[in-house]
Amino acid sequence: MNDRPKTVSRKDQFLKNPSRALWSLAVPVMGGMSIHMIYNITDMIFIGRVSPDALAAVAFNMPLFFFAMGLTMGIGSGITAVIARFIGADDKINADNTAWHGVAIGLIMSIILGGAAGLWGNTILAVIGTPDELFELAWSYLKVISMGLPFIILSGTFRSIMAGEGDMKMPMIVGGAGAAMNIFLDPLFIFGFNQGLRGAAIATVISQLLVLLTMLYIIFIRKRSYISFKLSGFKPSRLILRNVLKIGIPASASMLIMSFGGTVFNRILISFSSSAVAAYQIAGRVEMLIFLPIMSIATGLVTIVGMFVGAKDIDKVKYIIKYGISRAFGITLIGSAIIFIFSPVIIASFTPDAAIRSIAITYLRIITFVYPLIAIGITCGRSLQGFGRGTPMLVTTAIRILLLSAPLASLFVFILNKNIEWVWYAMVISVFVSVAISMLWLRSEYRRVAKRLSTEY
Repeated sequence: MNDRPKTVSRKDQFLKNPSRALWSLAVPVMGGMSIHMIYNITDMIFIGRVSPDALAAVAFNMPLFFFAMGLTMGIGSGITAVIARFIGADDKINADNTAWHGVAIGLIMSIILGGAAGLWGNTILAVIGTPDELFELAWSYLKVISMGLPFIILSGTFRSIMAGEGDMKMPMIVGGAGAAMNIFLDPLFIFGFNQGLRGAAIATVISQLLVLLTMLYIIFIRKRSYISFKLSGFKPSRLILRNVLKIGIPASASMLIMSFGGTVFNRILISFSSSAVAAYQIAGRVEMLIFLPIMSIATGLVTIVGMFVGAKDIDKVKYIIKYGISRAFGITLIGSAIIFIFSPVIIASFTPDAAIRSIAITYLRIITFVYPLIAIGITCGRSLQGFGRGTPMLVTTAIRILLLSAPLASLFVFILNKNIEWVWYAMVISVFVSVAISMLWLRSEYRRVAKRLSTEY
């Protein structure tokens, strides 16, 4: 109980110093994501030592995994934004009730997604075009990961609830410990127990179970949260459910589109070679270095913008959005330069395969030029979620992938017979268009909300 008065005053602290508030949220997220990023990179290094085919098999699993995580993160964004707005308006009863609605949704998704992956995962892998020579490897990985999906989904749900009340530190510590455990277990199961790629999946499931159990202990036993998890506080509410889903469904759909995009690009790249798919997979891990500060700042913006909108302080909303976008852009600009220069050294640590290294380095040296623009697009989309608008992210993602990058890449490769670099050029073109739309949408939404709030006074 002693922690709760501190949490109650967090909103006032945020209002007094918005920029400090953003970093107080972003830095813990960055810390947790850093450890998780280290795990992902280490995981790829270990898998890369198994075989290039193992890397490619994981690549065909990633769209499915991204599908599940997309739903979790999308609904989680809705939970975070709605809780933040209720806390900003000093409405704890509805904040508590929103958390319970989030838990209920998380349980339902865990049962459906975990069951579907376990029962029909092999069929799904066949449908998305997994090559015959990679199929058994890919299915051995997915079969185990499906058992851990409920742990991953529920952990993400509780993390979103804590984010809504402005507590990023506890999820960072717990998630970081889980990632560290995964790093320890990976070589043990992959090489020590000679499980190969399946061993990497086993390590992930065990570590995620420990993460979930730890979070349940901290929240329900130690009661270390402002949100009160009492069953008496749960009352089915169409309004709360609608508000969560209004943000969560478009956000989830945008993630699903990205998952579909990953499947499309894998199928395009496999037409060149399995090395191309593996290279894209490795480069995606390296991109986490760039996306780490972007996502950390953007995650903080959802909470702070939501609280400030709930508190009806439009000047603070304007300030923190500009501040967040400018910092994300500047940090990403520096990071892009570093990756452009040192990409050969970075990629060499993942695989000794010369073909994979060459493709991955070329990809990074093309795509780094638009990373700063991606920083603007992501922070704009997350700020709009703080306003309670999930549709803009869905629309811009659909335009970027369904209307531009995937069709253009297919056109360049299958119709015009261009080389693999043109796949990367298609991605670059799509970023320019989608970011421009995001910026215009955010400006329009800010003016709409500012006008509405001014008429309420």
